[in-house]
Amino acid sequence: MELLKAIRTVLIRPTHPGNVGAAARALKNMGLEQLCLVAPENYPGPEATARAADADDILARAQVCARLDEAIGDCHFVVGTSARSRRISWPFLDPAACATRLLAEAQRGPVAVMFGQERTGLTNDELDRCHALVHIPTNPDYPSINLGCAVQIIAYEVYRTATGGNTAPVISSDPPARIEDIELFYRHMEEVLTRIKFIDPENPRLLMRRLRRLFNRAQLDRNEVNILRGILTAVEQSSRELDINNTD
Repeated sequence: MELLKAIRTVLIRPTHPGNVGAAARALKNMGLEQLCLVAPENYPGPEATARAADADDILARAQVCARLDEAIGDCHFVVGTSARSRRISWPFLDPAACATRLLAEAQRGPVAVMFGQERTGLTNDELDRCHALVHIPTNPDYPSINLGCAVQIIAYEVYRTATGGNTAPVISSDPPARIEDIELFYRHMEEVLTRIKFIDPENPRLLMRRLRRLFNRAQLDRNEVNILRGILTAVEQSSRELDINNTD
C-alpha cells in the first residue's frame, strides 16, 4: 500500500466545491491520500466538507496551487483524463491499464492523474504535460461523467490493482526526469529551434506539441535530459559562432 502514497490526484480549476468533497471521499475510500487543487473556484466551503463526509482529513491536507506546474513539477509520470479523441495521436489507456501503469511508475517516484474542469476538461496546454491519457468508456448517447464519479472509477481501479496480488513491473532503476526538468528542456529546445530557424517563432505550437508527444512517450530519465540539453547547448554555441563569423 506504500505505492498508493506516491499517486497524486490533481483537480484543475474545479468549479463546484461539492465535486471536490466527493473526490476527497472517493480517494479515502480507496486508500489514496494525495489531493491537489489547481486554481479551484469557491473553495474552501461548507459544501466541500459536507460532501467529503468523513474524508475531511483529505481536504485538510489537500494542496492548493495557483498553477499546474506547482502541482506536478516533482512528478515524473502524468496521466490526463480525456473524454474525446485528439487531433494528435496519444497513448490511450483504459482505467485498468491506467492503474497498472500508475503503480508501476510509482515505484520510481511521485506520479499524478489529472482531471480537468467539469465543463471543458483538460486544455491542450495541460495535455502537453501528460505522458498518456485515460478514457473511461461510457454510453455514447450520454458520455458525461460527474467529476467525483470519474475520480472514484480511477481510484477504484488503482486500489483493486494494488490489493489484487498483481505485482506491477518495475519500469527502470534509472532516476526519472521530473516534469519541471522536462519543461525546462522543452523551453530550451524551442529557443534553440527558433534560433536556427527550424520553427516559425510566430507559430511554434503544433510542432512543439508533436515534439512533446515524442519525448513524453520516451519517458526520459535525468541523464537523458542532461544529454539532450548538452546537445542543445552545443547547437546554440555553434550557431552563435557562425553568426560572429558571418559578420566579420
